[in-house]
Amino acid sequence: MNTNLMNNFSFIFPTRIDYGIGIIKNLTCVLKEYGITKPLIITDKGIVESGLLQKVTALLEADHFDYFVFDEIEANPKDYNVDKAAETALKNHTDGIIALGGGSPIDTAKAASAIISYGGKALDYMGKNKVKGPVQPFITIPTTAGTGSEVTFSSVITDSKKNFKLTMKSEYIAPKVALLDPELTVSLPPSITASTGVDALTHAIEAYSAKVSEPIADACALYAIELIAENIREAFNNGMNVQARAAMQMGSTLAGIAFSHSDVASVHCMAEALGGIYDAPHGVCNSILLPHVMAYSLKDATDRYARIARAMGSKEECDIKAAEEAVEMVKQIVSDLKLPKFSELGVREEDLEKLSEMSVANLSTDSNPRFMGKKEYLAVL
Repeated sequence: MNTNLMNNFSFIFPTRIDYGIGIIKNLTCVLKEYGITKPLIITDKGIVESGLLQKVTALLEADHFDYFVFDEIEANPKDYNVDKAAETALKNHTDGIIALGGGSPIDTAKAASAIISYGGKALDYMGKNKVKGPVQPFITIPTTAGTGSEVTFSSVITDSKKNFKLTMKSEYIAPKVALLDPELTVSLPPSITASTGVDALTHAIEAYSAKVSEPIADACALYAIELIAENIREAFNNGMNVQARAAMQMGSTLAGIAFSHSDVASVHCMAEALGGIYDAPHGVCNSILLPHVMAYSLKDATDRYARIARAMGSKEECDIKAAEEAVEMVKQIVSDLKLPKFSELGVREEDLEKLSEMSVANLSTDSNPRFMGKKEYLAVL
């Protein structure tokens, strides 16, 4: 039953999506369209080593663009990464940003754009609607199929002193254009394909089952689940299959649209706590936690999980059995992709209470379909 049809909602989508095999060749035309003449490329060392940065700089050089590169972004980007990226932009008088990579460079670009435009430091903008107006334009070029950050208007940054992940939310930090070129994802190693792919699946499942879901986000989430469930194993096993890569990238972007207009929930609350304390890969944390939180939440999300199971290919007509099957199908995907287990994260037993407290403090904890307080988080951990 679509009970959320009785709720009011607004659907804002500021980002233009340019999608296609080889669409990256349109980069300089897009930059000119937005008046960007001297971009700062925000990326990470892995992208540099993969040769993907050179593909972008070659396009810029062929069209006689000046540019600067900031490649010091860490996984789970820190506040000082953002501050230094903004400092580099201001020092070199750049007039726009190209965010190249996964969620870490893209989230950094969002937060840096606020500092470039209005001053201050990264932590000044954490929370909802702290950015009060338009920011310097930036373009996203995702090279993973996972975070959906290329189309969202939130940025997750780690407070390096407190080891706590904070979220910056504002429609003003949405990218101007997302260039989605599936060919840029074929070089992803299987382990990253797996972790980012399940990250995208988590976004879609949590967006669809969150208490604040709404119908347009629901549609995006369900199609994302379908695309990812059908293609994630093939992308993992045969990375050169561009059709599977394309399906994963579109699934990731649709999941990004879904959760940015609905929300994530307790899986992300716990994953962000683990990432804050242990700097653990976000997608890996999600993959470990997703089936356990689903199993915990099942009794309050039966109809939603049943629909999720059917989007993943289940033919089960009984909602209760289908919902249970959804949990098992997710477990099977995680197993097939050979993702790490919880025991491999090095979590200390004495940290479990702190992790639970951090999860409760997360802005998305109230969106989980079943109530989770400190006691419930601790029980799941």
